[in-house]
Amino acid sequence: MNRYKILFSKLKKKKKIAFIPFLILGDPNIYISIKLIDFFISKGINALELGIPFSDPLADGEIIQKSILRAFNSNITLKKCFKIISIIRKKYNNIPIGILTYSNLVFYKGINNFYKNCKLSGIDSVLIADLPLEESKLFIKSSNIYNIKQVFICPLNSNNNLIKQISLKSKGYVYLSSRSGVTGTDFKNKKPDINIINKLIKYNSSPIIQGFGIFKPSQIINAIKMKISGIISGSAVIKIIEQNQKNLFLMFEKLNKFIKIMKKATYYN
Repeated sequence: MNRYKILFSKLKKKKKIAFIPFLILGDPNIYISIKLIDFFISKGINALELGIPFSDPLADGEIIQKSILRAFNSNITLKKCFKIISIIRKKYNNIPIGILTYSNLVFYKGINNFYKNCKLSGIDSVLIADLPLEESKLFIKSSNIYNIKQVFICPLNSNNNLIKQISLKSKGYVYLSSRSGVTGTDFKNKKPDINIINKLIKYNSSPIIQGFGIFKPSQIINAIKMKISGIISGSAVIKIIEQNQKNLFLMFEKLNKFIKIMKKATYYN
């Protein structure tokens, strides 16, 4: 089942783009992490992007780094991450589930073994934040064996050849970075280069999903204008979790408000 293809086809008919939250598995603890995923799905999010905690998250800013530390303090492991995703997949068969990880964790017990566990857990896509396209051959080979979509980031400084290669090799979707640097909501975002977007479309890339620093409806409206198919919001979501982790009622109330505001902006004419 190509869940991404089904999702984007449905959204196109509804004249919407995808709203995808990013969560770190195990934050603030394993029990609440599962409850948060259940909550987001109940509120109609379109897909999930789940972070596997890693000790040296080079692409992540302070908010997500703290989230990872909380997950480690709750004794999260790679094995437990796969278990959580298995639990979610058994409850929700249709929602696309992507993971974001780092190459060390994929290498840990062997590339094939990692993708095999992804398949067994019901994962649809894998984005490896520190994997250059030039070094991706073995990863793509394993992803193809286990029918996992290998996703690549398209950075702002991509040249024509890189854009062409990403269009060819990034499956499920293309992750379009909003800016250089790390994740977070405390930086000024540049609008993605419309020329990059047009080239991705020209080369028939998978649907374009914009990430890094997405935290307000106006960014979604701009994404729609540039023919982007969805947005991923991580730091804004995780900041609410961090600030309200001792008051679950308030946490879910504020997350619900954020989801409503962001989802409302995903409709276009």
